[in-house]
Amino acid sequence: MRLAAGRLWQRVARLLWRLALAFVLVSVALVLLFRVVPLPGSMVMVERKVQSWVAREPLSIDYRWRGRSALSDTARIAVIAAEDQRFPRHSGFDFVEIRRALDTSGNGGRLRGASTLSQQTAKNVFLWSGRSWLRKGFEAWFTLLIELFWGKQRILDVYLNVAEWDRGVFGLEAAAQHYFGVPANELDGRQASLLAAILPSPLTRSAARPSASVEQRSRWIRRQMGNLGGTGYLEHLTQP
Repeated sequence: MRLAAGRLWQRVARLLWRLALAFVLVSVALVLLFRVVPLPGSMVMVERKVQSWVAREPLSIDYRWRGRSALSDTARIAVIAAEDQRFPRHSGFDFVEIRRALDTSGNGGRLRGASTLSQQTAKNVFLWSGRSWLRKGFEAWFTLLIELFWGKQRILDVYLNVAEWDRGVFGLEAAAQHYFGVPANELDGRQASLLAAILPSPLTRSAARPSASVEQRSRWIRRQMGNLGGTGYLEHLTQP
């Protein structure tokens, strides 16, 4: 009996080892592929489509991949100023913000998010929405991979191309056309800051018809863009 149970556990262990190895190999291969190939979509897009099928509410995905030269530098710095000002300096995880979030929670405040642009990109491209320790574990793994194989410039390119800006609207090009009727490389400072301002909750906020809180946040973002040194701050993305 014990011998049979031992053999069963050995088989289970071998199966788990093979599954883990397969996951590692496939995830590394995907990250390497998307280092150079435009992404055909993201897991968030798939999730939104499935949700629309379940709810029987038709959803058209507006997604237009654009290369770096077609993405406004003003929008690039606006997103960094709004979401992750230490983006050029951290290795995927902002431990300063994580510590602040934990301190706030420990003092009785609401636990706020401390996800970096790298973490958000990893989640948007490869994983599902929602909160769980399992997803956070996968997110950490993919964050390490894209930091290692993509680098900051590619991470920001992918983030801007797959970020959700409204129902069915994904990527900076689609968002610029959707809200302002201009291509992504012609966004001005106010337009870019408004787009960055709605990112925390793009399904309930509008860049074309901004609420008072969105306008206030967009002004704050523009001040932060100036404090960082404007688009010149993007030079830090190429530094080791």
